[in-house]
Amino acid sequence: METRKLLLLSSSTVWGSGYLDWAEPAIRAALGHARHVAFVPFAAHDHDRYATTARQRFAAMGYALHSLHDTPASLADADALFVGGGNTFRLVAALHHRALIEPIRAFVASGRAFVGSSAGSIVACPTMQTTKDMPAVEPPSFRALDLVPFQISPHFQDPDPSSRHMGETQEQRIGHYHEDNERVVVGLREGSALSVMGDAVTLLGTHTARVFHKAQPPRELPPGRIEHAL
Repeated sequence: METRKLLLLSSSTVWGSGYLDWAEPAIRAALGHARHVAFVPFAAHDHDRYATTARQRFAAMGYALHSLHDTPASLADADALFVGGGNTFRLVAALHHRALIEPIRAFVASGRAFVGSSAGSIVACPTMQTTKDMPAVEPPSFRALDLVPFQISPHFQDPDPSSRHMGETQEQRIGHYHEDNERVVVGLREGSALSVMGDAVTLLGTHTARVFHKAQPPRELPPGRIEHAL
């Protein structure tokens, strides 16, 4: 998929800043000359409210945004696509029920930009199996958009050695995934993103990413090109 242009954000907000503030430079770079952005609001329960939030934020950046829950046929007319974060189960269920999987794949294959955040980044992967969300709804399949060949674990947190919490860490849960699955998992810390241009994958931000291969020790990769490790 040589024409693919993806920006996959670990989170829409970071501590101390507003919605998409930290990601604005990367979003502007990803969208380029695009002006009309289609929005996928289905990870949230209140589509109207979510669309209003996204519309106002993108307007502040100079982009017109319309939500697919209002105008589902308008995907073909958009210059770019933004898939918002929220509950991954809800989002994947909607993508299947609304028959959006193949249209979005065709959209990306046409060379138009795809921006995802959190759950919106997970659905760019082959499956949603590396989500940590509550299964609020039951999707017909775990299959996602399959725009990249690896999995993403957003909001990746390192264990706190001083914590008395006895629950599983994200690293342990990724290990459980690899007991039954083969794909590489990229642990994206908040304030990080992956830029995918054709076959090139670049880690953006100031944090390293923790990359997990089945039956291998995890690796810390610094910002920059990382496709060699995937």
